[in-house]
Amino acid sequence: MAVPALKFLAINPIQRHTATVIFVHGLGDTGHGWWPVAELFKGDPKLQHVKWVLPHSPTRKVTANMGMEMPSWFDIYSFGFNTEEDENGMLESARAINQLIANEIDSGVDASRIVLGGFSQGATMSILTGLTGERKLAGIAALSGWLPLPAKFKSLASSYASSIPVFYGHGSADPLVKLEKCEASAEFLATELKIPRSNNRRVASGLSHVVYQGLTHTTNQEELDDLKEWIISALPPK
Repeated sequence: MAVPALKFLAINPIQRHTATVIFVHGLGDTGHGWWPVAELFKGDPKLQHVKWVLPHSPTRKVTANMGMEMPSWFDIYSFGFNTEEDENGMLESARAINQLIANEIDSGVDASRIVLGGFSQGATMSILTGLTGERKLAGIAALSGWLPLPAKFKSLASSYASSIPVFYGHGSADPLVKLEKCEASAEFLATELKIPRSNNRRVASGLSHVVYQGLTHTTNQEELDDLKEWIISALPPK
């Protein structure tokens, strides 16, 4: 069944377009929420060749939020994230995000020049989409998210998942996606998917797992600085 095409914001590069970052927002947000970050990064001399694609999720009822309708990539049954997950919603959104990746490839950008990232729910979708898709991307950037569907993720993972660089940032004081959830997700990436841990958070090689002390369910300048340098490493000018 065809998945409806996602609406999105596109921020065109200053120089010739040779790479793309697709960044997926969190629950209740839209692509507009990450527009200021994309504009900030775009101005760096080493990222002026990068196009930014900021998709908007569909609106759906969220069980954990008393059934209220809001922008959401999938239903959330409990904010404790200790229940069954909305597998169908996740896989449907993954197909829609994969279509954005296909659009960039059709425009002439190789998959190896595309980074897929996101925040919270969007980080979870980036992990799922990027590590199970048919294309090997330049990297995955996950901020304040978690690895979904752990009971079957390994069977869903692509044959080259272990060689895709992953930047995984998380706050030590996150009250929503607890640090324990983050640590378990990072351990799964390292042990089950065999993504080697990196000791340099700003180099796109292996798993760059960084915990930011005192950070809640948000981002901060330190994390954004690390992320920017990691993206420069993953998508160098050419």
